[in-house]
This record gives sequence, C-alpha cells and structure tokens, in this order.
Amino acid sequence: MKALLITGDRSGSGKTSITLALAALLSKSNMVQTFKVGMDYIDPSYLAAVSHRPCRNLDSYTLDRHQIQDIFRFGCRGADIALVEGVRGLYEGADALTDTGSTAAIAKELDLPVVLVVSAQSITRSAAAIVKGFQEFDPAIRIAGVILNNIKGGSHRTKAVTAIEHYCNVPVVGAIPRMEEMQLAMRHLGLVPYREGSGHGDFDARIATITDMISQYVDLERLRSLMKEIGFAEKPATIFDRTPALEVRIGIAIDEAFNFYYADLFDLLRTFGAETVPFSPVHDRLPEADGYILGGGYPELFTGELEANDRMRESVRETSRNGVPVYAECGGLMYLTGRMTLKKGWQGVEKERDSEMCGVFSGETRMPARRVVSYVEGTSDADSPVGSAQFRGHEFHYSEVILKKDTRFSYTLSRGIGIRDNLDGAVVNNTLGSYTHLHPVASAGMFRHFVGLCKKVR
Repeated sequence: MKALLITGDRSGSGKTSITLALAALLSKSNMVQTFKVGMDYIDPSYLAAVSHRPCRNLDSYTLDRHQIQDIFRFGCRGADIALVEGVRGLYEGADALTDTGSTAAIAKELDLPVVLVVSAQSITRSAAAIVKGFQEFDPAIRIAGVILNNIKGGSHRTKAVTAIEHYCNVPVVGAIPRMEEMQLAMRHLGLVPYREGSGHGDFDARIATITDMISQYVDLERLRSLMKEIGFAEKPATIFDRTPALEVRIGIAIDEAFNFYYADLFDLLRTFGAETVPFSPVHDRLPEADGYILGGGYPELFTGELEANDRMRESVRETSRNGVPVYAECGGLMYLTGRMTLKKGWQGVEKERDSEMCGVFSGETRMPARRVVSYVEGTSDADSPVGSAQFRGHEFHYSEVILKKDTRFSYTLSRGIGIRDNLDGAVVNNTLGSYTHLHPVASAGMFRHFVGLCKKVR
C-alpha cells in the first residue's frame, strides 16, 4: 500500500478541505484509510464519511511510538492508500522546543512523505521562502510536494510555482484559486460533526462541491507519485488482536448530541470482552447493559430534546444510583448534572434558559464560559471506576460545570483545568464524569478496568 501526509504551513491554510477532497477523490478507485493527527473528533467524522472507513487519530503527546505504530498498522488493513491529515502548522505541538504532539512527530515516526499546503494569498516568491524554511527547519522531514491555496490568477500562479520549484526543488502538484463556494462550504462543514450535520440538509452536497473544485486544480496522478510504498508483515500483531468471548454489554450514547468518540474505542472494548450497544439519549429508552459510556458532543444544542426524554434521564439517574458503572466525558458529564443553563445570546438563545438534565451529579452546567483547549496530564486514584493510572488526554470546552463542594474527584491534574482547581473525574457510586477526553489506546488500562468493573458489578 501507499501512504502520504498532508499538512499546512499554519491553521487556516486550507489543509482540511483539501485533504477531505483528496480522500473523496482517491476513494472513488481505491480503498483509502484516513488518519488525523491530534486529539480531534470533527475532522475525522468527515474523513470517515468520504472514505467509508473509520478515521483514526494519531497523537504523539498521548500515545507512545509503539501505540502509534499499532494504530497505523491496524487501521491500514485492507486499504490501498493511507492518507494522514496533519494538525495546525507542520511544527505546532505541545511546547516550543520539541515536536511532541505535532504533525512533524507523526511524519517522522511513520517515515511518511509530506505535502505542504501553503496559503499563497498576496505572496508569490515569498511562498518559496516559506517552503524553504519548512524544509530546513527539520531535515528529518521530507517535504515531497506543495499545494498552493488562495491563488488569485494565472500570473500569481506562475510566479509562485516557478519560485518554489526552482528554489526548493519540489513539485507543486496543485494551485487552488480563491473560491467563495469552497470557503462557504467549509465554514458550514466545520461547525458540526458529520453525524449531526448529515441529518440537517445539504452537507453531502457541500462535500461534493469541495471535491469538484479540488479535482480541477490538483494533479491527482502527480500526487500519487509522491506517495511512499509501505510494507507491513502479512499479519502484523497489534493491541487489537485479542478476540475473547463477549461477556459483558456496554451501552454507548451515539446520536446528534453525543458523537465524540475515537474509532479505536469500539475495537478495544471488544478485545476486553465487551459488546457495544448504541443508544440515543435524544430519541431512545435506555437499553439493558452492564455499563454505559456517554461521550462528548454538543448536548447544549439539544437541551430541549434531552429534557423532553424524561424516561431516559430518569433511567440514567436510577442506573447510576444502583451502582451500574457509567463513564462520561465532557458533553456526557454535562448531561449528568442537574440542569444546563444557556445564557442569553448563546447559540441564538433570546433569554436565559434552564433545562433539566439527569441529576446524577449535584450541580449544574453553565454556557458559555471561558474557552478551555489544552492537553491534560494527571493521575487517577485506586477507587476510581477506571482504576489507578497515570494518563494524558485533552480537554476542549466552553462550559462550566459547578458541583457541590463535597463532590469526590478521582483525577488530580498536573496539566489542564478539569472541573475545579485542577481536579477532574467526579465520582458518585460507580459513575465517573470528567472534562478530560482520553485516547482509548493511550489509556487502554483504564478502559480495561472499567470493563472489569462492569463484569464485577453485574
């Protein structure tokens, strides 16, 4: 199989729309496996939609090198092409002086050729200086080609392409003009995950628009020639290879309100002997299961529907009281509080609005609050539903969860904000709710412990 990594010179370069279109185009004649660098849910939802395979995340802050290799090998099974989308600029990472958490770290770990997307708005010869700087900043990175974005016209294109190919000795395989249609489509696509957006109208049409635009301005065959041939053992061993009997059922909330899950979670749970049962807190009744997982998402956009499904809320509350294990991240945590308050002006709210939630935790969620985007590092105590562990993860939220002062927290953070005073992982009975998003492979031991608790309690 062949592989390639697409990255940008900065956030906003157009990398995401270009990678999405390339994945769609290549999938017409090949089995394409997509990957996303970093802890992110929304871009992978679109890459999965166009490739018809689960997109998998690769993050060198949370994952060690062996875990990165395992996820890559497992994801690539049965694929013809692996296409990796970077995060932000090529060298952006967790700190200033190392490449941990960056796209560059993944490119080096997997030894992948890189195509650099450069926003060439208002520059021509200077675009060559940008590419040259990226080449020389880290010689271990092999920039195999360039795609220019935001090209104004023929003269602009000619000057920029000529300069890059002359000074940098790499081919420019695409030069994409500034197009309002593409900007409008991506602005809408970027607002919501694919699972939510596809139920609201013309999202597939927007993806088709982007794909059609990119197909006209990127030389797909030239791009293919830059890909690296990847050789794997016939059946490479991975952490996903165990296939025990399924001894326990775990309900997973998946709908328009809750859909922030890493694809590896479902594979790993099965290796721990757990069958996964999807359900919708918006539409369904709570299914019978030995434990439940409530992932992140945008429950604040569906407060009315969540409040209206009072049977679900009552069942979740009763299930928690009975000691059935429940694990909730971010949006799931918000759903487990007593109520959610949306302030005037938030998402078009005309006046402050309260909606009843599950009431598993004594407290409330308020939106909006300060924006928190951070890697997280901490420890989980032995009495936690996920056991004693050191972990790394990610938090991204605009909400504030205010819980009673006597709330017990099982996570102590050395990096990140958490729920309160660098504490996270609120616990009541066998229910845990946190702002921390865990990568299931990096935190496999914690999820294994949770499955074991489900078996024990049952």
